[in-house]
Amino acid sequence: MRSGAKIAVIGGVFVVFAGGVGYGAYNVYDGLTGGNGSPVGDTTTTAEVKTGPLSAAEVDKAAKDFLTAWAKGDEAATVAQLTNDPATAEAVIGGYRDEAHVTAAVITPGQAVGAKVPFTVKATLSFDGKTKPWSYASELTVVRGLTTGRPLVDWAPSVIHPKLTKDTRLVTNEASAPPIKAVDRDGAELTKEKYPSLRPILDELRKRYGDDAGGTPGVELVLRSDTESAPDETLLTLSKGTAGRLTTTLDARVQAAAEQAVKKYSEASVAAVKPSTGEILAVANNRKDGWNAAMLGRQAPGSTMKIVTAAMLLEKGLVAADRAAECPKDAMYQGRTFTNLDGFSIAGGTFTQSFARSCNTAFVKLIDDTKDDAALKAETEEVFGIGLDNWKTGVASFDGSVPAATGGEAAAQYIGQGTVQMNVLNMASITATAKNGSFKQPVIVPRSLDDRQLATAARSLPYNVASQLRGMMRVTATSGTAANAMSGLGGDKGAKTGSAEVDGQATSNSWFTGYQNDLAAAAVVQAGGHGGDAAGPVVASVLAAG
Repeated sequence: MRSGAKIAVIGGVFVVFAGGVGYGAYNVYDGLTGGNGSPVGDTTTTAEVKTGPLSAAEVDKAAKDFLTAWAKGDEAATVAQLTNDPATAEAVIGGYRDEAHVTAAVITPGQAVGAKVPFTVKATLSFDGKTKPWSYASELTVVRGLTTGRPLVDWAPSVIHPKLTKDTRLVTNEASAPPIKAVDRDGAELTKEKYPSLRPILDELRKRYGDDAGGTPGVELVLRSDTESAPDETLLTLSKGTAGRLTTTLDARVQAAAEQAVKKYSEASVAAVKPSTGEILAVANNRKDGWNAAMLGRQAPGSTMKIVTAAMLLEKGLVAADRAAECPKDAMYQGRTFTNLDGFSIAGGTFTQSFARSCNTAFVKLIDDTKDDAALKAETEEVFGIGLDNWKTGVASFDGSVPAATGGEAAAQYIGQGTVQMNVLNMASITATAKNGSFKQPVIVPRSLDDRQLATAARSLPYNVASQLRGMMRVTATSGTAANAMSGLGGDKGAKTGSAEVDGQATSNSWFTGYQNDLAAAAVVQAGGHGGDAAGPVVASVLAAG
């Protein structure tokens, strides 16, 4: 397929004929290779079904036939027959014209690479007297039909637009909610362009609070999810509405630092909260899928969970910060063996030393002494406000989970493995509770905005426990596993590192959480290794900005 060749006017410019509305004429695939004189969509078959790899000519013709039929405005069912999944393709192809309101477009194919044919689309959208151009790139792949042997387009909604999935649609209409001008706690505007991690959050804030913020809707092309709770993603604005002002708890300076920090690692997330109030100051993700994993993720947090475990053990009087604690190189509990990183041990050390060096065995050896398999679950819920599924941050969030467990699984939970599930907002909140002494539910918009009921914890940390816990976190930040990452920070500081093993993953996920004065932050870097190596610098950068 020759690069730069113009394919067609897609969907056609509607023109009026005596018989009603129809399509105009087209310059279709002029000069492209691979044609054989057959009409578009020719289904002529021979007795012999072809097999084997596709030839370049077959790839070229299949792409030509599909794009030409789409271009001519053929019935969606006809175009869909040129794919290997016509039943599914028909609705998406039809929706391009009927729901997205694309009235004209020109496709320009790029150079085919094997069976893949990239192309660009320059379209025109028209709705309610408003017209606007729209450009994007996509690609298709040609495969051989399993039963017919014919070259066909391998159907995926992303052929029509790269962001389309089986659960989304392209829709042009009056916006479902007015636009918002989101601002930070000091009035600085927060935009998707300047803070790309906020894109899903700003979309959701608009859906939830757009009507209350005082704006008026415009006309937009959106990516609409079939999931009712998911917000529309605006792809093109045909006419602007009037934006309403929405104040968030975010801090533009901290948010900017978070955005920069996660860019250093692929698949990284960070969140920061104010311990004294629970206000969220920053949320950032660097992910290929654009998902808000910082607030919605569910992963084992590794040894950062030892903050909660230590609090529970301190409350029960089973340990004290300055009391001796065993830390052998390995420990077995109900048939399951637990080890320390690189098999280290601490002879005659204190519980603070075990915490600061992240000794797994010191925690596992104490599980029988609690005489309660549900002790960790209770501590997490009653003191740290985690796992009750009742947070109302202002956008969707996962509140963390420590399910009931027994035996070796319960021991794994003590060190943040097994069935424990957290995201970085959960861990930032846990750290904030340790710093503050009591749980403040994280929020990204003030409660006064909608008078929603915020989650509370059943009780605070006893003063003596909170003091010891902060002391152990301080030692960790100054001379323990978090010391390198936290070395550039002053003031009142504390931290905890974590490495979470994941089945089928050669390198552990890197977790780190810490606080400096009245700011707490947590980060995770997928396959980042030791917590202090990857996630640590992310957290330190965010804390320094606060």
